Amino acid sequence: MEDRLAIIHDMESSVRSYVRSFPAVFTKAKGCRIWDEEGAEYLDFFSGAGALNYGHNDDNMKKKLVEYIKDDGITHSLDMASTAKVAFLETLRDVILKPRHMDYKVMFPGPTGTNTVESALKLARKMTGRTEIVSFTNGFHGMTVGALSVTGNSMKRRGAGIPLNHTVTMPYDDFMEEDTHDSLHYFERFLQDNGSGVAVPAAVILETVQGEGGINAARMSWIKRLEEICREWGILMIIDDVQAGVGRTGTFFSFEPAGISPDIICLSKSIGGYGMPLAVTLIKPELDDWIPGEHNGTFRGNNPAFITAVESLKYWADPDFEASIQRKAAVVEDFLNEMIAKYPDMKGRRKGRGLMQGIASDVEGFSEKVAEHAFEHKLIMETAGGSDEVFKLFPPINISDEDLREGLTRIEKSIQDTLKSHVSS
Repeated sequence: MEDRLAIIHDMESSVRSYVRSFPAVFTKAKGCRIWDEEGAEYLDFFSGAGALNYGHNDDNMKKKLVEYIKDDGITHSLDMASTAKVAFLETLRDVILKPRHMDYKVMFPGPTGTNTVESALKLARKMTGRTEIVSFTNGFHGMTVGALSVTGNSMKRRGAGIPLNHTVTMPYDDFMEEDTHDSLHYFERFLQDNGSGVAVPAAVILETVQGEGGINAARMSWIKRLEEICREWGILMIIDDVQAGVGRTGTFFSFEPAGISPDIICLSKSIGGYGMPLAVTLIKPELDDWIPGEHNGTFRGNNPAFITAVESLKYWADPDFEASIQRKAAVVEDFLNEMIAKYPDMKGRRKGRGLMQGIASDVEGFSEKVAEHAFEHKLIMETAGGSDEVFKLFPPINISDEDLREGLTRIEKSIQDTLKSHVSS
């Protein structure tokens, strides 16, 4: 394995990240399993950082994709019309939007999460004539300059190499733990006070669960109140559902339990179903005032991803599919609460919701060690938070009960190993 990884060390940029955490050469994958070249089998509780919500190589998606390619289906078409795009738009409308009484225009920016965020920021500024965007502590929205400007992580922000202007960071829900005031009261005071130095922004951008920032989950009442503030002040509300959307939190859109109606919704990662690049920006019709071609991208019409996306969206036509995610989420929640009570030396706190949960440990380096030991136990998971203080569970949303239990067993073993080697030493 060392020899096979040598080419990575010799030729790939030092910016590489996950290969350092998971030093193996992977060769095939199916469902929640992935195999390396030596034949070792791993459980995947990482799911491509949320890009593989339906697991690897779903049979229905793979069948339709192979048929499409064999029939010489169009691969690249910019934003021209294609049968694949028509099928995607019809399925998105009929299976996802209409049943939720949602009316949105669908924009195809570039094929990644940061592309949809950039388009949302640009449109918000265009439609309001204002420049400022409010984001929240520990938020993560992408790696291009506009998305970095609304991202909280200092290391990632420094990578821009230029000042990141025209944004204001406000405290996320429960950020000010010692403060008796709700963080939205703080935001409101800035808007109300002419001496605050903060202009009324074009938009706020929010992750309802912060995937990279520590699996911080905002309360539904907090999200609803934020929407009310936006309406009171004429501020557009952007929901970044790139990582928390497409079922990861138990509903298709992460904000559904709050009962809000965002002005703009950013989707990517698992919207394509199969792990292929695709992003969409959902825009309320009254805001869809783009000039043709004002925002574009060479790969905004990824037709193979439309094909697999259609198959993935069909799962949502069955109410039992959503119910199964929520049932498994409850299993994960119970497990994490049990681990916190059973192993107090971990000094853990449960974070997140749905199948986007984890444990934040107050023991320095603990969560990183848990992830390391998990890899030794042939389970792949990553950490989150500004100091990697959270080990997070991202299994496929369609994982079987048996595989979920097996993964949780391996995680408990990893916690035990870490307590022996890290805390006791």
